[in-house]
Amino acid sequence: MKRLRAFFYVQHLLGIGHLARSSRVAAALVDDGFDVTVVTGGAPVAGFPGLGAISVTLPSVTSGDEGFSGLVDLQGKPIDDDFKKRRSEMLLQAFRDCRPDIVIVEAFPFGRRQMRFELLPLIEAIDAASPRPLLVTSVRDILQERVKPGRNEETVDLVNRHFDLVMVHGDPAFATLDKTFPLAGAIRAEVAYTGLVAAPPAPAASERFDVVVSVGGGAAGKSLVRSTIASARNANNAWKWCLITGPNLPKDEFDAITRDATPGLSIFRFREDFPSLLTGARLSVSQAGYNTVCDVLRARCRSLLVPFAAGGETEQTVRALMLEELSLATVLRENDLTPECLAQAIEQALAGPTPAAHRLDLEGARHSAQILRERHRAWSSKS
Repeated sequence: MKRLRAFFYVQHLLGIGHLARSSRVAAALVDDGFDVTVVTGGAPVAGFPGLGAISVTLPSVTSGDEGFSGLVDLQGKPIDDDFKKRRSEMLLQAFRDCRPDIVIVEAFPFGRRQMRFELLPLIEAIDAASPRPLLVTSVRDILQERVKPGRNEETVDLVNRHFDLVMVHGDPAFATLDKTFPLAGAIRAEVAYTGLVAAPPAPAASERFDVVVSVGGGAAGKSLVRSTIASARNANNAWKWCLITGPNLPKDEFDAITRDATPGLSIFRFREDFPSLLTGARLSVSQAGYNTVCDVLRARCRSLLVPFAAGGETEQTVRALMLEELSLATVLRENDLTPECLAQAIEQALAGPTPAAHRLDLEGARHSAQILRERHRAWSSKS
């Protein structure tokens, strides 16, 4: 059997969720016998994109703020046209070096509009290539809802003109694309659901906490960090608390909150065994990002979700409320987040029933590899 070459573009701007999910899919492709090149362009994160794939790193850009209003380099300086040109040329060279059978673009054109300066030239190069590779967009099941007129129409136009497959990383029994993308019915490319891209089942916890609070990458959860510290300080019980701030919290802020920690509260920047900790926790408190929710669903633990909603973000709130409707989580809105409200919500969540059993498909990484192999086989037979 021919070893297929996959070229996977992923750009994370604020958290690390996009990078983590894409890395799981890339690892599954490697396991399935693909030769994989992963191109990343965000702030470096230790351990990603993982072993087995060729890694190409573009000059790093990140979001200027939580509202995704502009691109800056790692020193916070807005990027200029020369910077963009250099990145675009590096991306095109990586594509030419790989000579892929399949190109996977994470999020675009449903998201990552800021990266058009390099992605549109890449798509032109794909269309001009002979043989032309299969072009796939890899998206979450729940998208950020667009409010600017014409954005959804522009997305559909780009998909219909250039893309062969929309690979949705979700279980259609939970959410279909039309839930948050109103023009889904106008997409002519095939839409395939992979299941949720969760990590494999975790081993039993080596350490047990009553409450495990996690803040994803840490760039957008400072209010949850502050409220947790105050709630733990004021708690009139002997609970063991664990707070994981995320690797993106600035070092001086991490050092300051560690100095202020009350006994009974353990603070970490990152825990590789986070999924294991959930299996032994009485309650998980987190934002409602895709990967964290997958970890919670895998662990089947009680969950209190505080969805990230700054800058008009809708995705996490939609996900959290859908999970609450299925009795798989309880929700505290970010607007209502205070130390007092957090403490009350934690008490109520712990007093409530254990989560309902679920049958959501969590094997999205493995299914992604199978879908891509099958679609490429069908694509090759037609071309």
